[in-house]
Amino acid sequence: MRKPNPRMLLREGLAGLPGAIGSVPDGMAASLLAGVNPIHGLYASMAGPIVGGLFASTSLVVVTTTSAAALAAGSTLDGMPPADKPNALFLLTVLAGGFMVLAGILRLGRYTRFVSNSVMVGFLTGIAVNIVLGQIPAATGAVGRGSITLTRAIDVILHPARIDLPTLFVTLSAMAILVIGSKTAFRPVAALAALVIPSIVVAMVGASTVATVADAGAIPSGVPLPMLPELRFFSPDLVIGALAVAVIVLVQGTGVSESAPNPDGTASDANRDFIAQGAGNIAAGMFQGQPVGGSVGQTALNIAAGARTRWASIFSGVWLLVILIAFAPVVGAVAMATLAAVLIYAAIRAIQVESVKLTLRHSTISQLAGITTFLCTLLLPVAAAVGIGVVVSLLLQLNREALDLTVVRLVPSADGNVSEEPVPQRLESLGIVMLDVHGSLMFAGAKTLEAWLPDPTGTVSPAVVLRLRGRTSLSSTAIEVLSRYAQSVADVGGRMY
Repeated sequence: MRKPNPRMLLREGLAGLPGAIGSVPDGMAASLLAGVNPIHGLYASMAGPIVGGLFASTSLVVVTTTSAAALAAGSTLDGMPPADKPNALFLLTVLAGGFMVLAGILRLGRYTRFVSNSVMVGFLTGIAVNIVLGQIPAATGAVGRGSITLTRAIDVILHPARIDLPTLFVTLSAMAILVIGSKTAFRPVAALAALVIPSIVVAMVGASTVATVADAGAIPSGVPLPMLPELRFFSPDLVIGALAVAVIVLVQGTGVSESAPNPDGTASDANRDFIAQGAGNIAAGMFQGQPVGGSVGQTALNIAAGARTRWASIFSGVWLLVILIAFAPVVGAVAMATLAAVLIYAAIRAIQVESVKLTLRHSTISQLAGITTFLCTLLLPVAAAVGIGVVVSLLLQLNREALDLTVVRLVPSADGNVSEEPVPQRLESLGIVMLDVHGSLMFAGAKTLEAWLPDPTGTVSPAVVLRLRGRTSLSSTAIEVLSRYAQSVADVGGRMY
C-alpha cells in the first residue's frame, strides 16, 4: 500500500465523502431487500469499504452493499421468524465471507470466466425485475399475498383498493426527486434528497399510515462492538445461501474490477480481490451488517469524485462511521416508501438493455441460457437460480467444446508443403491417413472426435496418424475414445499412431 501524505489524505478524504453520503440510501435500501432493520445495511456500508479497501488489488473498487447480494440473503432467510432474521443474517454474512476468502486462497479466480455472459445477463436482469416487483407492496402501503415476489406484486396490482394513497404519494415524490435530480448538478445527493425531503413532509403533516424505518425496529446510536455471530442458526440451508451469496459477489465483483482499472497501470489480481471481499463480509457480519461486494454504483461514484487510491474507499467507510455516531436517531424518521423508490429507480437503471438485446440476437443456445436463468431468478429462490445458472454455464461450455472441435486430413504435396482436406468417411486399405485435431478434447469434445474419425470397417491393414501436438494432457473420456478406435483399427490388421 502506498504510504499516504497529508495532501493525498485530504484529496482522498474529500473523494470518499460522496460515497459515504450515497451509502446511506443504498445501505438502508439493501436492508429492505434482506428483510431486516435498515441500520444493518449502514453497518455493512461502514465496515465493508474499510476492510475491503485495505486488501483489494483493484484500488478504486468499493466493497459495500449490493442489491444482488441483499436479495440472495433475503431469499435465504425468507420464512424465518422476524426476530431470528438479524442474527441468522450476521452468520450468513460471515460464512459467505469465509467462502470468498477460501476461494481466493485456492486461486479460483480463473473460473469466473466459465460463467457465460448470457447467463449473467439473464441473472442480473432477473434480479433487477425481482427488486422492482418486490418493492410494490412497500411503495403502495399494501400487503401482497403470495408465495413469491411475482405473485405478491400481482396481488397488489389486482387489488388497488388496498393501496394507501399517502404512501403512494411519498413513493412518487421520491421517484420524481430521483429522476429530476439525476439530470442536474445535484446528482450525487439526489438519492439522499429523495429520502430526506418526503420524510420531512410526512413528519410535518403527521401521515400516520406511512411506515417509517423506526417501525421496523429501534435505531441505536453509534455502532456495535464487533462480535462473533450466534452458531445456533447454523443449518444446511444457511450454508447453501451463503455459498450462493459468495458466488454472486465474486462473479459480480470480477466485472466491477474489470471496469475500474488501477490508475497506476498495475494489473488486478482476482484472487486477492476475492480475499478482500471475503474479509469485508467477515467484518460486516461481525459488526452486525449484511453481505457486501464490489458495487457498480459506488465504484463509479468513487471514480467520479476524483479517487486515485484505495484511501478514498477507506475514507468512505470512516465518514459513514461519523454519520452513524452523529445522526443515527434521525434514520428512524425515514419513510420506508422512499427506500422502495430508491430501489425501484436503481433497479430500472441497472437493466442493461443493450446486453439483453445482444443476448436475444445471439445463438439459440445463448437465448435459451439467458431466458432460463431469468425465469429461474423470478420464480425460484436466488440460491437455486444461481445453482441453475452455474449448471447452464457448464453445459454451454461443454456444448461449445463439442461444436468447436474439428478434424482435417493433412496431405503432403510434391513441393514439401501440407494441405488440409476433408476427413474421409472410411480408411484406405494399405494406406496412411494423417489427421489433425482442432479444439478441446475434454468431455464432449472427445465424443465429437469419435464421430469425426474415419471408419476402418472393411479395410485391410490401414494406418492412421493422429496429430495431437501441443497437448500436455488428455481427459479419461478422450483416452477411452482413442483406445476404442485403436482397437477397431487393429481388428482389421491396421494401426493407429
